Amino acid sequence: MACRTEAPRLNLLQADADNGGLSLPEGFSALVVADSLGNARHIEVNEQGDIYISLARLKNDGGIVCLRDTTNDGRADEIAYFGNHHGTGIALHNDYLYFGSDTLIVRYPMIYGQLLPNEREEVVVKGFPHNTQHAAKPITFDEDGHLYVTIGAPSNACMEQSRTKGSLGMDPCPLLERHGGIWRFQAEAVNQDQVKDGERYATGIRHAVAIDWNKKERTLYAVQHGRDQLNQFFPDLYSPQESSELPSEEFLLVEPGSDFGWPYCYYDHLQTKKVLGPEYGGDGEIVGRCSAKDDPIMGFPGHLAPNDVLFYTGDMFPEKYRNGAFIAFHGSWNRAPEPQQGYFVAFVPFEGKIPSGDWEVFADGFSGQDEVKSPRDANYRPCGLAQGPDGSLYVTDDVQGRVWRIMYQ
Repeated sequence: MACRTEAPRLNLLQADADNGGLSLPEGFSALVVADSLGNARHIEVNEQGDIYISLARLKNDGGIVCLRDTTNDGRADEIAYFGNHHGTGIALHNDYLYFGSDTLIVRYPMIYGQLLPNEREEVVVKGFPHNTQHAAKPITFDEDGHLYVTIGAPSNACMEQSRTKGSLGMDPCPLLERHGGIWRFQAEAVNQDQVKDGERYATGIRHAVAIDWNKKERTLYAVQHGRDQLNQFFPDLYSPQESSELPSEEFLLVEPGSDFGWPYCYYDHLQTKKVLGPEYGGDGEIVGRCSAKDDPIMGFPGHLAPNDVLFYTGDMFPEKYRNGAFIAFHGSWNRAPEPQQGYFVAFVPFEGKIPSGDWEVFADGFSGQDEVKSPRDANYRPCGLAQGPDGSLYVTDDVQGRVWRIMYQ
């Protein structure tokens, strides 16, 4: 794996006077590692502090940006672009850098002592559908040789007439055969095909950009993007205010065979129950077939757009954060006429496999606005999370390509 003989030393780090524009809990500070990198999505940091970030669009003929700090001040002074694909998923695993483009999972061998991987590309998984929406392929690994990949549904609620007022839902939804869930593959095998080699590990998940394998609990977790436009399509059932709050963004504990109910059901955190969607005869209160679906372990307000989740295992942050989950909320577009929300990193405390308390905003100020009417108003939108070797928390932004490092001293 790419490495150096000396990791960055915390006592050389100086936080930015304004914490890079972020507001943080007392005792925390932040610095800007790099800026203007491109549309930065997910992020990985190796044991020596080298940083690898996926890009939603190619920049400088690369879809991965690789960062190194050679002066131990926490700021990247060596920046290089690599790879032929753009996308979201990225992970270091067994001396390979894995990358999840919208249509392929590929990997590159890491070279000892070097920042850039070997250019020899291996296709790990192919045969994914070409989605026009929800095409991102986030990835994570367990300890038993498995690779997990989200395959989002190219749909809002599997309507017969896509995003059309009053349209009913297809029943059964044919998209669930190859979409709307998390698939499992062999981590070390190459040239796998979704249909021939993939296992549908869990279903009924509209789109989970945020997935993470919790090594302590040996369990997969995901945070789902809920469906949109309840009031727009069913104004007799949902007021604009209800539509801005519903449905929940669902925090999921994902086990083999889990079915979280999309597109037939959604979770209502205000009623703390899963209800039938209006496309399938629901009215916001009827449960029906949803009684047989799996509930989330937590429901967040609607349309916050969770784009990454990270279980914190470091020892830099105070004890309350140990083994808890950080979630990057990318920010909403579907809360009008109410102000848009999200654009922050939240924290959820855990005890064992489930939350031990309510969620809280951990890092805020990304949007740079007192009130966001449209995502275009936001200066930055948090997207990816990673933990550094010293326990620092890294956050990416996919608007201007900024990377923050959050520390506790």
